[in-house]
Amino acid sequence: MAKTDFKSIDEYLVTQPAGAQAALRTVRAAIRAAVPDAEEAISYQLPTFKLHGRAIIHFAGWKEHYSIYPATDGLAEAFRKELAGYEISKGTIRFPLSEPVPVKLIGRLAKFRAKVATELAKGKSRKGS
Repeated sequence: MAKTDFKSIDEYLVTQPAGAQAALRTVRAAIRAAVPDAEEAISYQLPTFKLHGRAIIHFAGWKEHYSIYPATDGLAEAFRKELAGYEISKGTIRFPLSEPVPVKLIGRLAKFRAKVATELAKGKSRKGS
């Protein structure tokens, strides 16, 4: 990936392999639908959604998969059954490009992360945030 100073998610998406672009647009739409109040941003040169000033979820495209970050311990535990078929490591969930985007699951992951951010913004602590 040559460009590393993205200003928007749109800029990021056009640099991705053609096979990943459609999946990434679907991921973006699923997150946007699940957390409509979240603001789009680029953080760590990744497409990011923020709520209450906090990054709640990032995503990225790769040659054979796309990833969702962060896969915190709390999130991984809460969605253990739904995520059983996906590779999870070092805070990353990898979804193969060869399979349909699990739109409902990604929406639920985004809502979970939004709930954590909202609780933190209200001064509540949440294990595994």
